[in-house]
Amino acid sequence: MAQASECIDSRQRTNLRGNDIHPEALESMSSLWGDEPGMGSILSKASQVFILTDENVAPFWLLEVAHWLHCESAVDIVIKAGEEHKNLQTVQRIWKTLMRHHADRNALLINFGGGTVTDLGGFAASTFKRGIRFINVPTTLLAMVDAAIGGKTGIDFGGAKNQIGTFAEAEEVLVTPVFLSTLPRRKILSGMAEMLKYGFVADSNLLEINLENYQEYILRAGEIKREIVKNDPYETGLRKVLNFGHTLGHALESHCLTTGHLLLHGEAVALGMVAALWLSVKQCGLNEKVLRDYEKRLPMLLSEAELHLSEADMEPVLQYLVHDKKNKGEKLQFVLLEAVGKPVWDVTVDHDTVKRSLEYVIANGYGKH
Repeated sequence: MAQASECIDSRQRTNLRGNDIHPEALESMSSLWGDEPGMGSILSKASQVFILTDENVAPFWLLEVAHWLHCESAVDIVIKAGEEHKNLQTVQRIWKTLMRHHADRNALLINFGGGTVTDLGGFAASTFKRGIRFINVPTTLLAMVDAAIGGKTGIDFGGAKNQIGTFAEAEEVLVTPVFLSTLPRRKILSGMAEMLKYGFVADSNLLEINLENYQEYILRAGEIKREIVKNDPYETGLRKVLNFGHTLGHALESHCLTTGHLLLHGEAVALGMVAALWLSVKQCGLNEKVLRDYEKRLPMLLSEAELHLSEADMEPVLQYLVHDKKNKGEKLQFVLLEAVGKPVWDVTVDHDTVKRSLEYVIANGYGKH
């Protein structure tokens, strides 16, 4: 069957070189989670199949995943890689591609990539014709343990993270460690920071992860998020604990998008967790040893980051906090810890104390690398 190819960056599937690094990739593909055999039923109900991915993933894995999922005739949509392209303009191009190929409400979109792809692909699918089905096939560690799970979709808007989005569940999330074999070390470390978050709020065993053993904890991290989301799908209470480290982390990430020194999401969260632990010591009685032990891990987590934060960045970063979705009016709300595994949410922190937490991050040199 002839393949239709629609690529935002004009890359054609026929020009992809395929995965010549791991020729055994097809044989080793299997899912830690997700009903891989059940994909046949999902695909059989689809009038058309589209695969959304980015320019980093496509050369290595697009041919393989199309074969793995038995959808070689799918229409490819290859977008520019990076958080800076997680915006309305990219979503509009996806919508236009779907329309150009006469996609109807029975079409299926496969979001194949990292958190940017699963976030904006889920948003594009959940809004096109008031919602078409989609599945997520995450290729980064961060997406496998967080972004691809839980039914949150979204794009950045007005310079702030995830300001526009929907709650929409993927039909399926297929997770396989094979894709991590071509992932840069920096993105592995970014995903590990997100896994440490689960250690702080739910399971202290995840605080033991390192570069040698992190794959052993992927399943557990995903289980934690799925269980929390099951109990609070729309983030009215318990699900808020998943934002630990994200309040200041998102502000740092948004600010760095404007400076040219881009932070990966997990790197921003790694810094945000320093501030959250410092605030937890001050406001919730957290044992200071928890903060000190975590600070020993930061050199590893941030070893690949390009950090250039100084006191001059403080006010611009703090300005982004007013857009945080957890706020109540003008009151800044944080997720903090009373102890490891005992998070509290909706903790109001005054502006001056938040500023001191950011000062702590910068004064200790964590914002420079």
